[in-house]
Amino acid sequence: MGTRPGELHLMPRFEAVLFDLDGVLVDSELQASTVWVELLAEHGLEIDLPTFMAQAVGGTHVVLFEWLRQTYGWTRPESFIPEMDARLHEAFGSTQTIEGAAQTLELLRGAGLPFAVASNSLRSRLTRKLEASGLAPMVGAHAYDPAHVGGRGKPAPDLYAFAAAQLGADISRCVVVEDSVTGLSAGVAAGATAWGLLAGGHVHPDNAVHLLGAGAARILRTHGELQAALGLAEHPLAQLG
Repeated sequence: MGTRPGELHLMPRFEAVLFDLDGVLVDSELQASTVWVELLAEHGLEIDLPTFMAQAVGGTHVVLFEWLRQTYGWTRPESFIPEMDARLHEAFGSTQTIEGAAQTLELLRGAGLPFAVASNSLRSRLTRKLEASGLAPMVGAHAYDPAHVGGRGKPAPDLYAFAAAQLGADISRCVVVEDSVTGLSAGVAAGATAWGLLAGGHVHPDNAVHLLGAGAARILRTHGELQAALGLAEHPLAQLG
C-alpha cells in the first residue's frame, strides 16, 4: 500500500516520545555541576568536577545531599540551599539547547507525534531552562517534574508513566530518550523502550556502556541520529537548516 503525495513517512512505531531535559535537550549538566562544586568548596567540601558529575547527573537533590552526607560526612548549612537556588537561577538564564534538539521537536510536531519532557529538576528550574533555551513554546504544558507524582523522581518509574498518560499514550508504546543511568532506568521500569542519547557536553567515554547495562535498546550520539531512528529524517522539515 503506497503513500499519497505529501503523506508523512514516519513509521507508526511509537505513540509518543518522552525526553529527559538536562543533557538531552539542553546542555546544562556541566553548568549546574560547576555551580555545585564551587559552592561546596566555599562551604568546606572539596570535590573534583568529574567525581561530582558521576554521582549527580540525572539524580535528585535529595539523593545528592544524602550521598554527600554518607560519603563525606558533610551536612548542608542553612544558607546553602538559598545560595544554590540563586546561583543556579542565574546560571540557567543562559541555558543553551543541544545541537539539533529544537529541530527534533519541530519535526515531531510536524509529524504529529506527541512528546513531553520529564525531568528531575525542580519545577522552577525546569521552567527557567526551557524558557532560556527557547524550547518552552514547543514543549508547552507537557513538562513534568517529580512534584507531579508526589515527589517520586527518577529512578522511580512514576514520572515517565505520568508523562505518557498526560499525552494519552500507552507507556509500552513510548520511547524514552535519556543520558543518565538514573533516568534510563526509570524509563525501563515504566515499561517504555529506552534509548541513550550522548549529545551533551558532559558525556564521559564510559556512558554508553553504563546505559546499555541499564537496559538501553540503542545508543545515539547526535540529534541527527535520533531523528533518523525515529523516522523523521525523511520528513520535509529535515531538509531545513
